Amino acid sequence: MSGTLNKVMLIGHLGDEVKMHYFDDKNCVGRFPLATNETYTNKQTNERVSNTEWHNIVVRNKAAEICEKYLSKGDKVYIEGRIKTRKWTDDKGMERYSTEIQCTDFTFLTNKNEQQQGGQPQQEAQAQQPSQQPQQPQQQTQNSVAPEEDDDLPF
Repeated sequence: MSGTLNKVMLIGHLGDEVKMHYFDDKNCVGRFPLATNETYTNKQTNERVSNTEWHNIVVRNKAAEICEKYLSKGDKVYIEGRIKTRKWTDDKGMERYSTEIQCTDFTFLTNKNEQQQGGQPQQEAQAQQPSQQPQQPQQQTQNSVAPEEDDDLPF
């Protein structure tokens, strides 16, 4: 295969708010850290181990403005993009490298309605649903019984 591929797909949680940088020609860049977690069981100790990997996400222009408006710390998001390594010289004259994910596509996975309600109303709504679900089948059976009685009438 002669072609190459540089593609990244991540699902994770924002580690901080989107930081925006605006340029003179009305272009902008948004940056935020994204945490992905890996959990496994250590076979030797039978202990549950969890590792968090941090990714530096970079979004540009309109996408950056959308991310700044709708994303906040802790939100879950799907990111698609490519890996890019930048090289620069720091204040002490040392060459430094930074690996970033240049975002080309994203999908918000956190439902803002659920987040605004908080955990308590969600639990209450879930507690009410099971009690409502049995009532609905009873109503359906009552409705289905009534037409059968009508069918038994001679006229």
